[in-house]
Amino acid sequence: MASSAAGGAAIAATPKLFAERWIDGTNGVEPATQVQALDADMFVIRQSVKTNFEAPFVYLIFGRKKALLIDTGAQDGQIRQAVDRLISDWLARNNRPDIPLVVAHSHSHGDHIAGDSAFRERANTTVVGLKPADVAAIFGIAKWPEQIGQFDLGGRMLRILPTPGHQSAAIMVYDPKLKILLSGDTLYPGRLYVPVNFVADNRASVNRLAAFAAKHPIRAVLGAHIELTRTPGRDYAHEAATHPDEHPLELPAETIGELKAGMTAKLDTPDQGQVHDHFIIVPVAARPE
Repeated sequence: MASSAAGGAAIAATPKLFAERWIDGTNGVEPATQVQALDADMFVIRQSVKTNFEAPFVYLIFGRKKALLIDTGAQDGQIRQAVDRLISDWLARNNRPDIPLVVAHSHSHGDHIAGDSAFRERANTTVVGLKPADVAAIFGIAKWPEQIGQFDLGGRMLRILPTPGHQSAAIMVYDPKLKILLSGDTLYPGRLYVPVNFVADNRASVNRLAAFAAKHPIRAVLGAHIELTRTPGRDYAHEAATHPDEHPLELPAETIGELKAGMTAKLDTPDQGQVHDHFIIVPVAARPE
């Protein structure tokens, strides 16, 4: 991979959001999932790398009227069990008998939708389809991908940003209450895979994201994986069984501008990537969507 000028510098200060270290496969037996709260109504679930090398992050957000789950994890993730426990605890704390759950996706790759079948059989639950039209319909996006959608959970109005490029139905979710941006696989501390036939789409999505970030305060960017160590620009081997010395999940908002700058490159040769401190842009062979 080609290196950018950013490589080798000390990692910039990132906002610390989580009290615990994430499970990373380095301490022997670990649970199938780990949960950390961002507030009383927003939770981050990590799937253990011991269940699947992707070790994705899944997000659950509650409002007064409904709850939204972003992604259902990779194969063998046991995400349904973790979500059911969180919902049961939330209902008890709020003296509620039930709350509708909407299951959406940061995008439709297998490591983010593998748990869907467990939620399709769950009562009072809607599982959003995997095509851009399905996503646009549920989030009221009349002009995909240029329009920003809104999704009202009841006292918590989320913003939905279409970000096709990594995958055609990709979105980001912005929570104005905590000023958190959930960025899926478009931006996270790892390898950002961009199919060479969708570089223009990805570039346009990142440009729209940068324009949004210029007008909305972002405390931190939270993606769907961690694939980098704390050493700037150094990643783990593909399908690594453990993640010692992981980069923090949370990224500073400034990485959006760095990603925008990186996307101005030609990026037309598969596997000839750009190494940055917080992420690596990796062009990959053409994909159907």
